[in-house]
Amino acid sequence: MADLTNIARPYANAVFALAREAGELEYWSDALHLLQDIVSNPDMQLVVNDPRITRPQARDLVLELGGDAFSEPVKNLIRMLAQNRRWNAVPSITRLYEQLRAESEGIVEAELETAFPVSQEQSELVSSALEKALGQKIRLNSRVNQDLIGGAVIRAGDWVIDGSIQARLAKLATTLGV
Repeated sequence: MADLTNIARPYANAVFALAREAGELEYWSDALHLLQDIVSNPDMQLVVNDPRITRPQARDLVLELGGDAFSEPVKNLIRMLAQNRRWNAVPSITRLYEQLRAESEGIVEAELETAFPVSQEQSELVSSALEKALGQKIRLNSRVNQDLIGGAVIRAGDWVIDGSIQARLAKLATTLGV
């Protein structure tokens, strides 16, 4: 992950600068997510990583699948990614771009990970509490992780609050020397 982050960072920074200058932050978010969906598809992974497929062939296929959704600057990014065979960095580019965008908009991306789905009301309560604690707007993304058994893990910026049953059991095991 660290290697992909290092590879993705210059791309994300360049895309963000271009998007901010053009006033197209939302458009680039949509375009990057579409590109990520395309290149992350398991069938597409087989194609773009196949050594028999040339870089131009992979590029043209991605461009064709994106169709009119991709502007010329996005197509240029795709050409560069194809030339450097950096398809695997697209999810990291998207993630880093979204972090830069959220930062510029004064929004903290937060993740609520729970063992069971949470209601809209519960999400709003967590989001509101985080906004008060951090003094910033929060964009809360929720996901279910059944390995947690119960409880929740909240990640916001550098904050990690682990109130999961799994973490409590691990702490108990450590305390007991198991």
